[in-house]
Amino acid sequence: MRWTDRHGAAGLAALVGGALLLSGCVAKPVLAAASDRLQIVATTGIIRDLVQHVGGDMVDVVSLVPDNGDPHSYEPTLRDARNVVYADVAFSNYAMLEEQSVIKTIDANLAADAVNVSLAEEAVKYAAEIIPLVENVNLDTVWLGLRAQGAGAEFGATRTSEVLLSAVAASGPGEVYAYLTGSFGNTDVYFDSSDGFDAANGYRDDTMSLPADAHTHLSWAFTEPGVYTLTLQAKLKVADTSKPIDLGQGTYTFAVGVGPAQAAAEAGISAPVIVDQGHADLTANLDTGQLELRYDPGGGGEHSQQPHAADDVVIDVPAKAMAEIPAGAQFGFLGRPGERVYQLAQAVLGKHVHGEIDPHLWQNVRNAMAYVQLIRDTLIGADPAHARDYTANTNAYLAELEATDDYVRDTLAQIPEQNRHLVTTHDAFGYLAHAYGLTVAGFVTPNPATEPSLADRRKLTETIRSLGVPAVFLEPNLAARSSTLTQVAGEQGIRVCPIYGDTFSNTVTSYVQMMRFNADSLRECLTP
Repeated sequence: MRWTDRHGAAGLAALVGGALLLSGCVAKPVLAAASDRLQIVATTGIIRDLVQHVGGDMVDVVSLVPDNGDPHSYEPTLRDARNVVYADVAFSNYAMLEEQSVIKTIDANLAADAVNVSLAEEAVKYAAEIIPLVENVNLDTVWLGLRAQGAGAEFGATRTSEVLLSAVAASGPGEVYAYLTGSFGNTDVYFDSSDGFDAANGYRDDTMSLPADAHTHLSWAFTEPGVYTLTLQAKLKVADTSKPIDLGQGTYTFAVGVGPAQAAAEAGISAPVIVDQGHADLTANLDTGQLELRYDPGGGGEHSQQPHAADDVVIDVPAKAMAEIPAGAQFGFLGRPGERVYQLAQAVLGKHVHGEIDPHLWQNVRNAMAYVQLIRDTLIGADPAHARDYTANTNAYLAELEATDDYVRDTLAQIPEQNRHLVTTHDAFGYLAHAYGLTVAGFVTPNPATEPSLADRRKLTETIRSLGVPAVFLEPNLAARSSTLTQVAGEQGIRVCPIYGDTFSNTVTSYVQMMRFNADSLRECLTP
C-alpha cells in the first residue's frame, strides 16, 4: 500500500483561509504528503495515544490540541490545518468537547475520501456508556446561559453549522451586557446595549455563535436597578457560504434589584414564569423556529430543562447579585473598578460550549476500550492490508487497558467510603466517579475571573468542612487559575493534589499512565 499526495498545495491555501491563527509555540510534528504509513490526525493527545497503540508502526499520528492545552478553548493553527489536509483518517472526541474551530478545521480541510470519526458518538456501538452532563452550579442566583435546541436536521445542519443568536433591542434604566470570562481572566463581550444595536451590519457586534444542539455559559451584568427587556433574534447558518435561515425572535424580561412581580406587571405579563434559581438558558429552538427559555430550578443540567415561551419569562436578578466591578482593563466596559453592577455569574470559568452528553468518556477505562475497538475497525477499513497487525496491537492494548481498569477500581476501593469526594474546579470527572464509586462535589465561584467575596470563600470552606475531605484536586494545566481553592485548602489544612482530565503533561504522557496516576493520587490524598 502507498498513500499518495492527493491533496495539493493549492488546495491547502484555498482551504485554510484567514480565520486560523498563527502560533508562536514549538513546532508540532507534521504529516507527510506521501508516505507508506497511514496519516492520521487526532484532536487531543489522549486520542493520539490510543490511535498510536492501535496503529503502531503502520501509522503516523499527530494531535491538533497540544499536550498541556485545553481542548475546550484551543484555536487551531495553519500547521494544524496542513496536517488535516494530508490526513487519511481524522479522529475527534466530539460530543462538543473540542472548541468548534477545531471541528471546523477538520471538516473543512479533510480530503473528501478521508475517514472522519467522532469517537464519543460512535463508540456506543462498542458498548461505551454515556452519561448526561449534570452541572452543580452552587450559586445563590440563577445560572443563565444560551442554548441552541435541536440538531436542525431538517435544514441540513451538520456539526459545523452555526446558530447565530443576536441581541437586536434592549430597554431598561441602565445598560445590559452578556460576556464570557476566559480561562485566564480575559473577557469576550457578546451583547452590549451601551452602543446600540446595528441592523446594517447584521448585528455583528452583538451576536454569539453556537453549534446546533449546544449550550454555553455567560455572565450577565446590569448597571442600574429596574426592569429590563432584551430581544434576541436567532438564525441558522448551515454552512459558511449559505444564507442564514431565520428562526424568529423573542423578548426576555429581567427584574434587576426589584421584585419579579413588579417586573411582570410593568412588562404586561399576566402569568409569569419566575426564573430565580438553578439553571436556565435563553434558547433558540431549531425545531419550532421560536425563542424560548429552558429552565430547571434544581440546576440538574439542560437535559432536564423545561421549555417556556420567551415572552412569559421574568428572570430575577436580586439585590444580592450586586457586585463590585473588579480592577483590570478587561472589565473596563462595565465601568470603573469598585463601582457596583448587578451580575448573574458565568458559574464555570472559561469558554465551555457543550451539549447534553458529558464528553469526557475516557475517564472510565472501559469507555476507552470501546474507543480502541472503534479505532481498530476504522484503521482496518482504511488500510485492510494491515488488518492483522491492527488486530494484534488492539488485543495487546485491550489487555493492558483491562488491567488498568482493574487497577483503578482496586486502588480507589481502598479509599474510605466517607472520603470518596472529589472537589475540583473542572467538571471532567463524572465518568470517573460513576464508574469507580466516587462523588463529584465541585465548587464553582460565582465570579471566577475575580477575587471571590468573603461569602464565596465561606461557602467553599463550609463545603470542604461538611464533606470532611482531606484533599482537593487540580489539573496541572489549570492550576494557575485556581488560587481561591488552593488558598482555602491551605486555610483548612488540607492537601492540594494533582489529577489529569483532558490533557497530558511533560511527565504524564500516555493514557494508561494518566489513569494510574489519577488513581494513585486519589488514594494517597483521600486516605488519612
